[in-house]
Amino acid sequence: MELWELTARESIRDIVARYNSLGDSGHIAAMMCLFAPDAMLDVIGAESIRGREAIEGFFLSVAQQSQEKFQLKYLHHHTSTHQIDLVDEVSAKGRSYFAVLTQDGLDHWGRYVDQYRYHRQDWLIQHRKVYVDGVTPGGWVDMRSL
Repeated sequence: MELWELTARESIRDIVARYNSLGDSGHIAAMMCLFAPDAMLDVIGAESIRGREAIEGFFLSVAQQSQEKFQLKYLHHHTSTHQIDLVDEVSAKGRSYFAVLTQDGLDHWGRYVDQYRYHRQDWLIQHRKVYVDGVTPGGWVDMRSL
């Protein structure tokens, strides 16, 4: 394995960790720096969202709903089994499982299927597909009708 491969893998792992941490703590603007300018977000069952500005609007809307309607005290995304496949020196694919906890316990779980791109000295999320595989009845995502 070459040094660029090790660096790419660790940088991509860091993106996923920061995505969860920044989103859970409400730092949406900082989280947008993890996305390519022309990134796409697909939450399966909803319309595709293209571009940082539109993705930021989506997350800000979700955060506002969470505070106003659901009185979430906290939101914790946990990822596991992060598999990274380097396509070449500037593109990669990844898959991971996620589970989301709130003050009421396990809320929902699923998979991220990602495409990453090396852009201006940083690895970024180019395309993220979010598959929600299950929800806790009456939980935050169940009530949001995601």
